[in-house]
Amino acid sequence: MAQVLAIETSCDETSVAIVKNCQVLSNVVTSQISQHQVYGGVVPEVASRCHLETVNQAIAQAFRDAQTDWGAIDGIAATCTPGLVGALLVGLTAGKTLAIVHSKPFLGIHHLEGHIHASYLAEPELQPPFLCLLVSGGHTSLIYVKDCGTYQTLGQTRDDAAGEAFDKVARLLNLGYPGGPVIDKIARSGNPKAFALPEGKISLPEGGYHPYDSSFSGLKTAVMRLVEKLQAEPGEMPIADLAASFQATVAKSLTKRAIACATDYGLDTIVVGGGVAANSSLRSHLQTAAIAHNLRVIFPPLKYCTDNAAMIGCAAAAHLNRGHHSPLTLGAKSRMAIADVMNLYQNH
Repeated sequence: MAQVLAIETSCDETSVAIVKNCQVLSNVVTSQISQHQVYGGVVPEVASRCHLETVNQAIAQAFRDAQTDWGAIDGIAATCTPGLVGALLVGLTAGKTLAIVHSKPFLGIHHLEGHIHASYLAEPELQPPFLCLLVSGGHTSLIYVKDCGTYQTLGQTRDDAAGEAFDKVARLLNLGYPGGPVIDKIARSGNPKAFALPEGKISLPEGGYHPYDSSFSGLKTAVMRLVEKLQAEPGEMPIADLAASFQATVAKSLTKRAIACATDYGLDTIVVGGGVAANSSLRSHLQTAAIAHNLRVIFPPLKYCTDNAAMIGCAAAAHLNRGHHSPLTLGAKSRMAIADVMNLYQNH
């Protein structure tokens, strides 16, 4: 029963959690959305500075909320890849320093493995194998989860991630940043069938289309051209219908690929992780399709869809229980394939 202090600083949330296996004792999240809104997106240097200013306070708050002390901590974890290198370095340096000072084992955690483990916070009895649909601002992947640390990417986006497409379309519609929540909210009053938008497909050299890979740049361009056309016409811009049509197209595209992938590989459970897992249209489409195919779908609680340290702690506890530790020489990396996750540990 490993109890872990986890730090997550891969992008624009400073988060610290104390997790006992899959039980969250505390989860502090300090958002930077207001600092980045003026720029319409995340500015790496600003993110790093904000992490520096808040990480110590977040650690102290996590201990207060969990009502525990250093004596109860079995290991210290920090996200080390993928993400903004400057931002990652803040959490990684804090984690390694605390591991040295308190003589605790250190674990570097792959951010995507954290998102996979977010579903364990909803279903602690969850057992591999299963399929993970991971959809966020930086990633859109279908990952075959064979065991803790053993992953195979079966599908991915060839261009924009789903969350990135939401942000770009929100900008086209002058809805502000971040795009996902605001499009989801406005789409509720719109008609998802108002506009026929293209679902991105990836052609195969031998003909046909890749069954699991996604593409969202063409969809974004189609929305841009539609907005330009509607702006040239008299009358009010149908923002709600545009948002609903775009959102439904993304949800249908992701659902079709996830269902096909799970069915083809004989997996009866799909877990969803990442910020776009909070999207109401995706939840509705995927749950409806899963029932029709006798599949189980697990969505994390909404608070664990976006970046948070609780999911990092859950992944770290799973590794610590298997005796995995990371070297203190571990560095931050902007990219790393999920299949290479065991390279982060020296004893496996």
